[in-house]
Amino acid sequence: MGQKRKQKMKIEEILSQKAKILSESKPVIFDLNKEEDKASISKLVDENKIHHVVDDYKEQLHELFAVKNPSKVFAPTFKDELLAHIAGLEQEKPLTNHGKWVYFPWISTFVHILDEEDFQLVRTARNKNLINAEEQEKFYNATIGIGGLSVGNSVALAVVLQGGGKRMKLADFDTLALTNTNRVRAGVENLGVRKVEVTARQIYQINPYAEIEIFPDGLTKENISQFFTGLPKLDIVIDELDNLAVKVLIREEAKKNRIAVVMAADNGDNGLVDIERYDLNPETPFFHGRMGDVSYEKLVNLDKMGIGRLIVQHIGVETVTNRVHESMPQIGRTIVSWPQLGGAALLNGSAVAYVVRKILNGQPIEENRALISLDEKLIPSYNSPIQKKKRLQSATAFRKIFG
Repeated sequence: MGQKRKQKMKIEEILSQKAKILSESKPVIFDLNKEEDKASISKLVDENKIHHVVDDYKEQLHELFAVKNPSKVFAPTFKDELLAHIAGLEQEKPLTNHGKWVYFPWISTFVHILDEEDFQLVRTARNKNLINAEEQEKFYNATIGIGGLSVGNSVALAVVLQGGGKRMKLADFDTLALTNTNRVRAGVENLGVRKVEVTARQIYQINPYAEIEIFPDGLTKENISQFFTGLPKLDIVIDELDNLAVKVLIREEAKKNRIAVVMAADNGDNGLVDIERYDLNPETPFFHGRMGDVSYEKLVNLDKMGIGRLIVQHIGVETVTNRVHESMPQIGRTIVSWPQLGGAALLNGSAVAYVVRKILNGQPIEENRALISLDEKLIPSYNSPIQKKKRLQSATAFRKIFG
């Protein structure tokens, strides 16, 4: 019995110690043509830090050859030309010495990939010509700031999936909790990990050449200037914060630096995208005036109900869905916070990524607000007189509750 208790305690101690070990959240890129990189890789192997190796390099070469030679893809000689091309590369040096090797410390994985220019070319090949080459280059080389990484996580991934935002600045003070996993695309292996690190890791795994700066304390009066103007300076900012006071700080900096602010809010299953073009007109009222005369000092001490009330005011009572109307008065009674859904986060992420790409490319885009309503498009009776009346009654009752 004593031996079993001792063994159990040993296992518990081991697990406790392992749980305290924090992995790096930035990949390391190696070039096997450099002796110092070979030595570093050998050290990783000796320390048993590489558990998985992924080498799909030949397939990447296949895709690269096709992308560079689209007119040959359907020719009968394509396969022979491809094999001759790869054979020529192998004559220069072993394929293991072509491209780069990337080590992801948080998953103990080593991956063989193309050099950056070819990597980006192949990874975005299927974007053509929905996004043309000039648009893709501007989108990729932009510096994008994201504050708040719940919906912001979906935004970041939507941007990167489309080949945008090589350089990103991510700000959030929070760690991933179980309740976040209904709307943040992250698994239970990330519980307790800072949201900035969860998102950075996901970006790096899509594009190891990304350059990400994280702000794990979130955005504050002390660091917001660095977030905006620290090199590289932001080209655009996405506001997905819950803190209304910090939202004001974001707009003050955006106005000062003349860059656009894009924000999306969940609304049941739907999305609401707000666009403030301080790049075009620095005198644009904060939140387009929907919250009235606001300042950091006025908003900094608001409680959750007060925040919810102002958010609803900003969204507009008539815009808020009936289910949200029903839920808001229950905060602190039967529910702990305003409700949010993963589908709405993904919808908003896609919408914001679309807006960001358009703005960075100087293309026409809405300069105020767009409601993206799945309810309106997919519920057959949504615009019937009965349903309109019900929504109006719900909005009227909700307005009375919140004054």
